Amino acid sequence: MSTAAAEVVLGRRQLFMLPTRFGMLFALLLVVQLLAAINYGNGLAYALTFLLGSLAVVSMLYTHRNLFRLRLSAGTCAPVFAGDMAVFRMRLTNESNTPRYGVALLHGKKEITRVDIPAHGFADVDLPAPALKRGWQQAPAVTLHTEFPLGLLYSWSRRVEFDHACLIYPRPAAPTPLQALPMDSPEAVSGMKVGGEDYVGTREFQPGDSPRHVDWKAVARGESWQVKQFGAGLQLTVWLDWDTLAGLDTEMRLSVLTRWVLEAQQQGMLYGLRLPQQTVHPSSGEPHQHECLKRLALFGLKP
Repeated sequence: MSTAAAEVVLGRRQLFMLPTRFGMLFALLLVVQLLAAINYGNGLAYALTFLLGSLAVVSMLYTHRNLFRLRLSAGTCAPVFAGDMAVFRMRLTNESNTPRYGVALLHGKKEITRVDIPAHGFADVDLPAPALKRGWQQAPAVTLHTEFPLGLLYSWSRRVEFDHACLIYPRPAAPTPLQALPMDSPEAVSGMKVGGEDYVGTREFQPGDSPRHVDWKAVARGESWQVKQFGAGLQLTVWLDWDTLAGLDTEMRLSVLTRWVLEAQQQGMLYGLRLPQQTVHPSSGEPHQHECLKRLALFGLKP
């Protein structure tokens, strides 16, 4: 059984405990030692047996308390591209006066990390998970595990599922020449004059263009010939349009548009995005890039 919430506090009904293999051997040793004490009537053997037995009972309390009332909460997860690794951050908070030692975080049967948590403190844990496809990806389910203090017993929690997701962008396609609409052209920024030496983007090479302005680095990478454009107060405004990619399937179109968004942002363009029944008006900057990539990531998916 699992619990889905933004944060979870581990109570008694969510914790379990069993002896470890070493604990089973320790119990067998106590039985043998008790039989020997009974057989020989040795008072010191009785004392040692009951002393070791009491240590095992006390360690049971400490093992349970090491996880009891721990608070688990989901943190941030930065958006990534499909095929990369999403990193979910989780916080373990200890609100008691007692430090917690050797608390292990497991995903399935794989131990991710082991942390110590100070009294009235917390520990942040990063949980990596493959980003398999675009859209929202839920945080992986985890369990907590401990064998503190003697390793005689181990305690573990129920499987915890967080109500937390990470946004996965479409995987960018290989560099693809931008297919701009006829209306795409450089537009002057209000209040500034045209002309100058500021880099404002690139365009397709045309006969008669100066070789000095050719983007030779792009040519060396095997890309199409591009000419660098310069000006003052100019930004190239383009529409990244779904309809310019007729003949490609949906996922390929989204990948190509993702590539174009990244390149337009890198080149300082003003760019807009047109999808079926969706439009993002031209702008630039990190928030605008995120909005465009988010529209592409969630395109056609059920809310």
